[in-house]
Amino acid sequence: MSGFGGMMSFEVRGGRMAAERTIRSMELIKMATSLGGVESLASMPLNTSHSSLPPEERARLGIKDSLIRLSVGIEDAEDLKDDLDQALRSACS
Repeated sequence: MSGFGGMMSFEVRGGRMAAERTIRSMELIKMATSLGGVESLASMPLNTSHSSLPPEERARLGIKDSLIRLSVGIEDAEDLKDDLDQALRSACS
């Protein structure tokens, strides 16, 4: 493989609570503890892959409580954008 992949991450304004509301508000994108597959999946490293690390170590690694990881699947790109848009609007309102 070369070039880009289907994994991205972003931080949500409003901290951990806003990030958790964002993930719960997603309809097409499903929350998961591990990423990979043909469907789009989202996780928060704070609650999954890096949950065993103390807050200081996560901060040193740049893993903020508001970080969401998204594994992009094969769904229609516009559907995924719409789902993210509505989830972010819902969480931040």
